[in-house]
Amino acid sequence: MTAPKSDFLRVLTERGFIHQTSDFEGVDAAALENRLTTYVGYDCTGPSLHVGHLLSIMMLHWLQKTGAGKPITLMGGGTTRVGDPSGKDESRKLLTVEQIEGNKESIKTVFSRFIGFGEGTTDAMMVDNAEWLTRLNYIDFLRDVGRHFSVNRMLSFDSVKLRLEREHELSFLEFNYMILQAYDFVELNKRYGCILQMGGSDQWGNIVNGIDLGRRLGTPQLYAVTCPLLTTASGAKMGKTASGAVWLNADMLSPYDYWQFWRNTEDADVGRFLKLFTVLPMDEIAKLAALEGAEINEAKKVLATEATALLHGREAAQLAAETAQKTFEQGMLAESLPTVEVPSSILKEGLGVLTAFGPDYAKLVPSSSEARRQVKSGGLKVNDQTVSDERSSLSLSDLTGEGVIKLSFGKKKHVLLRVV
Repeated sequence: MTAPKSDFLRVLTERGFIHQTSDFEGVDAAALENRLTTYVGYDCTGPSLHVGHLLSIMMLHWLQKTGAGKPITLMGGGTTRVGDPSGKDESRKLLTVEQIEGNKESIKTVFSRFIGFGEGTTDAMMVDNAEWLTRLNYIDFLRDVGRHFSVNRMLSFDSVKLRLEREHELSFLEFNYMILQAYDFVELNKRYGCILQMGGSDQWGNIVNGIDLGRRLGTPQLYAVTCPLLTTASGAKMGKTASGAVWLNADMLSPYDYWQFWRNTEDADVGRFLKLFTVLPMDEIAKLAALEGAEINEAKKVLATEATALLHGREAAQLAAETAQKTFEQGMLAESLPTVEVPSSILKEGLGVLTAFGPDYAKLVPSSSEARRQVKSGGLKVNDQTVSDERSSLSLSDLTGEGVIKLSFGKKKHVLLRVV
């Protein structure tokens, strides 16, 4: 791979975003001419995106920041009705149109934190593939588009091959997903002059299908750039915690918990994550990444604050940092810790400690069975006292002078139960 001439590919290369490109020089040339209209697709399978989506969102950020082209966020109002089989051992749950629309509206709010929308040349735009996919005539689509796809070749793609090798069912509905995604690329080129699709490396086959379909249908040259699927230095999947996915919507994961996720980064990942998930200059990142021993914790705090500021704003990030300092370094009960309201009637009757830590209340652990396991290993605390009896209950007598009950999982995850 030759050294990039455009600022866009230079930034992506030096920060570690690039896994594969279909034509590095072609993308570089288009970026130099500021004509790199680019899309990333996001299916509406849930009410929030998670931290695993951040790589592609940051790629769109740098596309706009360097002036290389126009970002398009493609909402999968149509493709979500089918379900992407990539990386899945079983079919995704089919959602109703109302559920998909609700998820789409909830997801939309995140993007404006990272890219600016408007009417300008490099301003971002948001499009929904339901605009064209829901209006397709099935017979015409089979004749005009489906005839360009070889079943033999489709069976060779990982999203299909892995499911079949494991003898897990692949529905005909899912089998069509790659055709629809390929068609999206061609349609976006026809409507908006889009020539580049970006996404995770697990999307490579689907994206290349779009490039090939475009060639067969006579579109201008299309391109692909994928980013790596991240794992932590210890091999864990990026963005998964004991209590579930790291969501981007504040109503599903508080700015404080989001800050804590980044603060808990493994030492070996700090430099890499500063490059990928912040906009700090590279020379400053190099200084932070060079810290060793206890000093690396300062770099983790910078990572946490900068990553949180991008998503939730500088004020929320600073508040999260101050809350953490008060809680861990000064031993104070910070008012801005995540808070869950509990009716006084429930505490009068007694709230089981396993239930309190679980998904119905504090959400510090994903299930009662996990809470039970943590009790046995001494991992749960109530008001800074280790829970030793899994059958114990919380009552009004557990309220502190501040009128709350502090639940802790390990040293860094805390939730306040506030009586109402």
